[in-house]
Amino acid sequence: MTAPIAPRILEQAATWLAQLHSGDASDADRAACARWREQDPDHARAWARAEALMNQLGGLPPALALPLLDRPASRPRRQALAGAALLVLPPAGWLGWRMSVPAHRTGSGERRELLLADGSRVTLGSASAIDVRFDPAQRLVLLREGEILVHTALDNGAVQRPFRVASAHGRMQALGTRFSVRAHQGRTSVAVLDGAVRIEPAHGAALTLRAGQQTAFSASAAAAPADTVDAAAWTRGMLLADKMALAELLAELARYRGGVLRCDPQLAALPVSGAFPVGGPAEVERALAMLAATYPLQVQSRLGGWWTTLVPAKK
Repeated sequence: MTAPIAPRILEQAATWLAQLHSGDASDADRAACARWREQDPDHARAWARAEALMNQLGGLPPALALPLLDRPASRPRRQALAGAALLVLPPAGWLGWRMSVPAHRTGSGERRELLLADGSRVTLGSASAIDVRFDPAQRLVLLREGEILVHTALDNGAVQRPFRVASAHGRMQALGTRFSVRAHQGRTSVAVLDGAVRIEPAHGAALTLRAGQQTAFSASAAAAPADTVDAAAWTRGMLLADKMALAELLAELARYRGGVLRCDPQLAALPVSGAFPVGGPAEVERALAMLAATYPLQVQSRLGGWWTTLVPAKK
């Protein structure tokens, strides 16, 4: 069994994390925190626990999140920490909470930004879900579904842990960068905005992408890099298509609304280009109207718009 961490050390870790996330932390503060963590193995353990809790809560302010650090069961109480009144839970409450918390998730048409414990930022797109797992060896984001934009920060520890994103098809290691990742049914797509990303398919050769490049990879191989065009447009409510098959475009639009959105098989391979609004059902309706005005197709809606099909336009 791992020895318990003294409450005073947990409180010190909480205070350090609150200070570093206050918005006023200096380089001297970060260096002092690093020295504190190196002074004692229990300091490092307490810091790792505080980081893990912050990441599970998706950037909840430290003054509210850190009281969930486990304390002796005989001492549940409210106490001041870093100037805030905090609820203190016993170990059983902490373990039960960890078991019940789901992945960070967004609904249809929703976007959400998370501030991670190391200062990195992750923006979740529509209908997306991630887990965050920081440990002494790495900083890991598990992409369960959907799309994310990652802006990494330098690790605030003495040892620079690698920042990785894992999907069903492999993993990606950030090399000081900003990049987007999208999980598809049979592949993962990656686009690099700044820096570089090393892609490691689960059973294939590794590949490094530079800024301005994108690719898609399966578990066995990655496609050759190609130029990317504004890979973060979805964070501003736009979906860019460059000769994208209509069926694929509709699959993307469907993530921003409920119901069924499909096309006649005759139109599935129709190449479509343009900038289409996304963000919710109303924007998707506008995008469909743009398609109908530009291409030889029409929109058929049934069941109050719940079932929508794009069919060839009548001649």
